[in-house]
Amino acid sequence: ARVCGGGESGSDASARHQSATASGDEGRERTRRTQQLRRGPASLLCSSKRKGTMSYKRQQPRHGDGTETETSSAAGAAETIQVHLKNRVAANGSANGGGKEVANGNGHKEAVQDGSASKNGKKKSKFWNKFAGLVRSDVKSQWKDYDKTFTQANGEGITDKEHTTQKGVAAFYNLVTDIYEWGWGPSFHFSPMLKGKGVAESSVAHETRIADTLGLKPGTTVLDAGCGIGGPLVTIASHSGAKVVGITINAYQVERCKARATAAGLRLEQDFDVLQGDFLDLPFPDNSFDNVYSIEATCHSPSLEKAYGEIYRVLKPGGKFVNYEWVATPLFDRENADHVKCIDAINYANALPEMRHHSEIAQVARKVGFEVLEEMDLAANKNAGEWWGVLKAGMKRYKRNDLLVKILSFLRILPKNTKDVHKMLFRVLKTFIEGGELGIFSPMHMVVLQKQAQAVEE
Repeated sequence: ARVCGGGESGSDASARHQSATASGDEGRERTRRTQQLRRGPASLLCSSKRKGTMSYKRQQPRHGDGTETETSSAAGAAETIQVHLKNRVAANGSANGGGKEVANGNGHKEAVQDGSASKNGKKKSKFWNKFAGLVRSDVKSQWKDYDKTFTQANGEGITDKEHTTQKGVAAFYNLVTDIYEWGWGPSFHFSPMLKGKGVAESSVAHETRIADTLGLKPGTTVLDAGCGIGGPLVTIASHSGAKVVGITINAYQVERCKARATAAGLRLEQDFDVLQGDFLDLPFPDNSFDNVYSIEATCHSPSLEKAYGEIYRVLKPGGKFVNYEWVATPLFDRENADHVKCIDAINYANALPEMRHHSEIAQVARKVGFEVLEEMDLAANKNAGEWWGVLKAGMKRYKRNDLLVKILSFLRILPKNTKDVHKMLFRVLKTFIEGGELGIFSPMHMVVLQKQAQAVEE
């Protein structure tokens, strides 16, 4: 669409030149969009200028007439997006401020920016930000290590249980945190489905049950052992007025938790705090917390006794500990091959060293010094709906998500082995449903424990 001039000069020639150039630009733009439509929606996804996202245009050498050509290859667009994502990973942790790259202790680096791009009036792409953690992780090596570590069979658990805490669980959450948050939301747990209520309301009720059982109120401090990205932390702090201190073994989750809680209006160090650490070796003095809770987290521990012992140590005399445990129920039969296969599959896809039997929980609690005030399986509540019902209802959506991840992995927009991680998580959905329908697995075996008031003074 070059301009072929006649013989006029001056302002008329200039106007004609500008008009022809604009017309040519419009023509090239229409041709480019037509080619993208023929190539399919993925091409449009990678080059859309709508909502302030970038135009992923890859410049090639110029023609002799000075015009530019553009490649339409999916690989080129994927490469550009990959670089772009790595440059904007700070969008997930902008609450931390700064403008430098720091190591986070989990095998990848974090770029922390000051959010100046938003000041230029450009909206950030929320979809791509959801995968920032995966993009900056060494997914290939972490996936291979995870697969090797947690593969198990015959109901025997894994062989190297100590490895699960030192590397395995932290690597697991490097791999799955973005996927969980994208497909599930900020609360990484199951809930009894309240009749006439939705998933979000049921989840909030499951979390506030803890706050009410502990009697949390303004002026009290509670530890969230295994806080994830802070979904329950935000709910419980907002509901009770207590200060909630979260701890997670994964550094990326610390970043996400801070960003989420701050965005929700909570004040760091006043209303909440969060740090990286291991609940087998809690970085707190004895008798630090009025109360403690944990939601589907101590199941990752290679030693439940060590985890409960540390929680007992940091709890003040008379303080309570509420926990939702993953357990094999009384209906689980170790001699039933189908039962064993189901539980092994759940363990493998969720970084569990083994599945504890429901009878072990209270025994371990008493062994470290707790008094057992209450113990019940919330999944057995017949007045509530099935906790796995949300998985059955959302299976079509999860299947679409799995297909999308495969496409993004194939195009290298996401790291290649992301598809393997998501495939594992997608497959275990059916196993969860099977475990629920058979009644052999519960993710909400609740125990209410108390440290004796006279147990401390030494």
